[in-house]
Amino acid sequence: MPETANSLRLTCDALVIGSGIAGSVAALTLADQGMDVIVATAGDNLTRGNTALAQGGIVFRSEDDDPKTLEHDIRIAGWDYNYGRAVRFLCRRGPEVLQELFLDKYDISFNQRKPGDWYLTKEGGHSLARILYCDDHTGKNIIDTLSAHIERHPNIRVLTRHTAIDLLTTQHHAKHPDFKYNLTNRCVGAYCLNEISSRVETILAKTTLLATGGVGQVYLHTTNTSGSIGSGLAMAYRAGVRLMNCEYVQFHPTALYGGSRRGERRFLVSEAVRGEGAVLVNGQGERFMPKHDARADLAPRDIVTRAIMEEMLHSGEDSVYLDTSGIRHDVKKRFPTIYEYCQQIGVDMRHDPVPVVPAAHYLCGGIMVDTHGRTSLDHLYAAGECSCTGVHGANRLASTSLLEGLLWGYSAAMDIAAHTTRNLAAQRKVNENIPDWVDHGCKLNEDPALIAQDWANIRNTMWNYVGISRTERRLMRAFSDLRKLTKDLQDFYYETVLSKSLIDLFHGSQTAYIITQAALRNRQTMGCHFRTD
Repeated sequence: MPETANSLRLTCDALVIGSGIAGSVAALTLADQGMDVIVATAGDNLTRGNTALAQGGIVFRSEDDDPKTLEHDIRIAGWDYNYGRAVRFLCRRGPEVLQELFLDKYDISFNQRKPGDWYLTKEGGHSLARILYCDDHTGKNIIDTLSAHIERHPNIRVLTRHTAIDLLTTQHHAKHPDFKYNLTNRCVGAYCLNEISSRVETILAKTTLLATGGVGQVYLHTTNTSGSIGSGLAMAYRAGVRLMNCEYVQFHPTALYGGSRRGERRFLVSEAVRGEGAVLVNGQGERFMPKHDARADLAPRDIVTRAIMEEMLHSGEDSVYLDTSGIRHDVKKRFPTIYEYCQQIGVDMRHDPVPVVPAAHYLCGGIMVDTHGRTSLDHLYAAGECSCTGVHGANRLASTSLLEGLLWGYSAAMDIAAHTTRNLAAQRKVNENIPDWVDHGCKLNEDPALIAQDWANIRNTMWNYVGISRTERRLMRAFSDLRKLTKDLQDFYYETVLSKSLIDLFHGSQTAYIITQAALRNRQTMGCHFRTD
């Protein structure tokens, strides 16, 4: 079917769903290889995801560093549950690709003493300083630069306010029996809701890459943006794609306490603040991390998070505090974003302790991929936080996520470009056999109050029962509650006129259910998955 200006059918070589670091690097790399790329993002611009919130930095290398040292640190943080091949790939190729793309090609403005002499900082779990940074807004600098290049690239079409609904596959969607009898299932694009027109578009692609980000918004307290509901995870699950390690949800130990209304994203206080010399204290100004771990305030995040929760339970206080008096730099210059945000709630970082609490932050598991970003479904790739590369194991080492997103976005794009065929006849047959979206829902019965209540149920259930500490009883309660909610929502979903809020709720409920099932199956305490029974 031909494509027109107002067509509900779009075609491309590669569809990238998501516009964070992984999706953006993949899109630019594919486009540079001469491929026709569509980038679909639910936001109203390319910078609305979690990448822009990354404060601390991105792992690089120092003069004293080597891949084996970084590998050791990653494995220790990940409880040695990491996939060795993926870790070695990141440690060896990651800094090389960072140099090639971010330093040489895109010239991202990391802090430096003089040209080529980079400032490097140290964070929890790292044995030495190896992290590049741009003050405390590293992610914003990265994504602003990548977005500017995407918007100028002639081979990339950007579709904003497009919410992915479902992946298109040959076995599930194609009408011709030839596809249904074939043992090989293949992803051929996605259905996306155009929020502007309120119509569902069929985007047909030779290859699709999911880069939809994290899951933090299924929890009551999170550092994640509003779109981090696990949509890629939910769509892959429904398509039968293999998932891995979804129970390993990392909670960041230091989200700012105060300044956020209920349900809003909590402001992150970067781990780099502790890396530069800040320490955690209780309400009496006493340090408590040394009694929990020999690495004290620079222990991996799962250990610090549980120590904070234990301290809060013991004291009955609502938060602990960061004492920044040990930071050698001028905190206003070193951490300008954090400083300004603290000022807004009446805290002056230069002499006031900063109140902090843990919050859901990062999914260490997700859609299982190899080192090329390939999933278990042909022609479907995944990169970034929605994927499980095996690098993080049971707990993520600080500042490895941006490097992972960069490397897997690049690696996936290079693999896609190398294996995309130009068989026009075969592609035409596929496209002709994929139908447009059929609206089953005819009732205009979407109620904002009911949707808000369902989200409250999901977030409270996940925080209380599938949170920092878990038991069999809590997980069974979550499983029962979420199973019923997901079933009720599925029925409601099929009879109600489609909207973005309804799609998001459906994806969020499925994501919560996926995480809960994974946590219930795993009886072993490890890293982010902490069983107290």
